[in-house]
Amino acid sequence: MNKFLLIVLMPVLSMFTTSCRSGADSGKNIVTKRIQYDVAIRNTDPDMDWWVQNIEGSNREKLIKDILGRVTSGEVKAYDFLSCKPFSANEIAAMMKRVDTISVERSTPPYDLVDTVLVTEIRLSDITKIRFLEEWSMNDKTLAITKKVAGICPMVERLTDSGELRGYKPLFWVFFDDKYPAELQSK
Repeated sequence: MNKFLLIVLMPVLSMFTTSCRSGADSGKNIVTKRIQYDVAIRNTDPDMDWWVQNIEGSNREKLIKDILGRVTSGEVKAYDFLSCKPFSANEIAAMMKRVDTISVERSTPPYDLVDTVLVTEIRLSDITKIRFLEEWSMNDKTLAITKKVAGICPMVERLTDSGELRGYKPLFWVFFDDKYPAELQSK
């Protein structure tokens, strides 16, 4: 009797487990192993809906604070944007400050120029974009695209002396897959 149940139930169990397993993976093809793009996380255009290129203020601040906090504490490893070599805690601390030297004329005689060092710390509100490194897969049957985030890079606004946006400076990479720092370092 037990042998009979085993013979009858084995194909049914096999069919059930195979269909569950193959349903999840079948027809899934990698579109690209690596794609990189920037996402604005703060929208300053009053004519756009609030959610377009924007994360609500307190959520955006928490996201950036969590990333910076874990990187500066050394809990999460940060990598140089270009070389993908790991940063030390001192390098991260130095990166979070901007040092400029300007010449200022004295307000009293002899009115000569004096160099003044300005130290500006990066504020959470200065980080307005995040660069993503992802792997994309697509299900051939449903055309559903699945994205796997391999790394993120916070980006800081850089302004001209008159306050106009000059561009964005990538700070560092945080990778979620160990193969990416190694793979990118070898290139």
